[in-house]
Amino acid sequence: MTLPTFNQDPDFAITRAGHVRLQCTDLEKSRDFYRDVIGLVVTEETDHAIYLRGLEEDCHHSMVLEHGTEAKALQVGLRVRSEEDILDAEKFFKKVGVEHERVEADHQGATLRFRDPVGTHMELTSSMETVPRKMADFHDFRAGAPQRLDHYQVVTYDVQEATDFWTGLGMRMSEYTAKDGTDELWGTWLEVKGNTHDLVFTNGRGPRLHHFAYTVPDATALIHAADVTGSMGFGHEIDRGPGRHGLSNALFLYIRDPDQHRIELFTTHYQFIDMESEPIRWDVSDPRRAQQWGMPASRRWFFEASEFPGEDVLEPLLKATPATLEDYLSIH
Repeated sequence: MTLPTFNQDPDFAITRAGHVRLQCTDLEKSRDFYRDVIGLVVTEETDHAIYLRGLEEDCHHSMVLEHGTEAKALQVGLRVRSEEDILDAEKFFKKVGVEHERVEADHQGATLRFRDPVGTHMELTSSMETVPRKMADFHDFRAGAPQRLDHYQVVTYDVQEATDFWTGLGMRMSEYTAKDGTDELWGTWLEVKGNTHDLVFTNGRGPRLHHFAYTVPDATALIHAADVTGSMGFGHEIDRGPGRHGLSNALFLYIRDPDQHRIELFTTHYQFIDMESEPIRWDVSDPRRAQQWGMPASRRWFFEASEFPGEDVLEPLLKATPATLEDYLSIH
């Protein structure tokens, strides 16, 4: 099998992971969690939505919480360079038969929603209202002091199809996990902004949003985030970490919110800019790819994720599963 190569001249220019929209069953409870337990900044509250951002972000929001009767992942948001790119995206999606619609989104410029070929609900926007950065307001730092939204991980039934689509739109594969002895893709880490990933696809029942991730200043902030999570009564919602990934080499902590959406706090990752750099390959059986030290993640971490509204969750095409904490304990 030939690994996908990225398109260096895509029809429109994606620049980075931009914002995530989540449907929550109790807006007040979710706001308190993300503000007080995680440390995000509340930019604005309305009767139906709450807008939050990281401390160094000057865009109006990188997270939108919307009220609903069920917990759902609404959209995974990416930025494009300009409004012209939104027009080019519309032309491209019409040409290749991708379902899409232009929408009005508060505080955002031209915005386009679409489903990718594996059912991920996406949103592109060309601009956003700006607000003052708070990166030097150290008196306002709480918990892990999240700085900025960095990436998403999506569980999909067909990693190859997802990867082919997004590399065709200019994303570049920095690392990948494959079935042992093959290049059958179990997971791909795709980037556009020069570090290891903006969008990740991993094998499993999907489409579902596994997590979204914010950077924190350092390891001390990560540990403090874990301490605050525990002291605020959410210690049982830490479902992985602290630990260090092999993929991306980052220190990490994963926490579930009151609706069980998963957020990662992490200490960022290395640069992946130069064109001669080759993607790093990992066997799915190699535990170091996921965690360089400590025991593996639980079944809950591997197999639970947030569904997109109206999407059927399909069984994965690749029958290869990583070892879980429960597997490890059963033989030790």
